[in-house]
Amino acid sequence: MHIAVAGNIGSGKTTLTRLLSAHYGWVPKYEEVADNPYLTDFYEDMQRWSFNLQVFFLNRRLAGIVEIQKTGATVIQDRTIYEDAAIFATNLHAMGLMSTRDFDNYIRLYELMISLIPPPDLLIYLRASVPTLVKRIQKRGREYESSIRLDYLTGLNERYEAWIEKYEGPKMILEVDELQVEENPEDLSKVIDKIDARLHGLF
Repeated sequence: MHIAVAGNIGSGKTTLTRLLSAHYGWVPKYEEVADNPYLTDFYEDMQRWSFNLQVFFLNRRLAGIVEIQKTGATVIQDRTIYEDAAIFATNLHAMGLMSTRDFDNYIRLYELMISLIPPPDLLIYLRASVPTLVKRIQKRGREYESSIRLDYLTGLNERYEAWIEKYEGPKMILEVDELQVEENPEDLSKVIDKIDARLHGLF
């Protein structure tokens, strides 16, 4: 089984992935950030590095899905391949930070990739307001995220909402502003109860 966690930068995907993998014994598949050779350059000059960054993420995401299919285990994945195109690349193009030529090339590659892979068995979307995202990004203190623009985060949030509304696969939406899954065990229990109900068909 393939469980995917989706959400904006700072919404808590990695934290929830870690906690759920520990609770259920699922294999975690984390987003690869530390070894991304484009990330720092991208935040310093988005227009120059946007296409390179998005192709890198797309490549890694597809490799991760292929790996998930081979394991035969239940895997929980931090961020989906759909977000790369529907959210990040689309937002960069709309902001004038990715050329139409690069964007069209990217989308053709993306569409070919997703035609070859199945969707996740359950997608968990973490909905968070921009103030919550900013607070969490500042709290974790990653140097390369210190220059993230507020309009960039806002644009991403708007696209996330448009995307999740149209997403047709099995999905669950969690209101992150109202949850503290790491600090409050009761909040984590509520999330687990919702997942149990969805996966075991109680509701």
